[in-house]
Amino acid sequence: MSAETGGDTSVVYVELINEGTFVLRPVEAVNVSENCFKILELNISSSDVEEWMFLPGSVVECAWEEHEGELLMVAKKAREFADIENHRGQH
Repeated sequence: MSAETGGDTSVVYVELINEGTFVLRPVEAVNVSENCFKILELNISSSDVEEWMFLPGSVVECAWEEHEGELLMVAKKAREFADIENHRGQH
């Protein structure tokens, strides 16, 4: 499994768009709730030359997917941080 980098950050994978083929970019992110991560701003230099489905600073909902025999945590949809905080309060 490819998810943890140690400490409070994890690696999640963001799809690149307009590449002509399916490409996932590993990026550092912080877990904000179950399966939701905030993509760290330190990834900004890569996003300047590539088109990311989700930009640095985005909070994304992720799901485990298998790609080329490896299990990866892949960003699937944008989430509002307020929605995540409200969801936590309901449990």
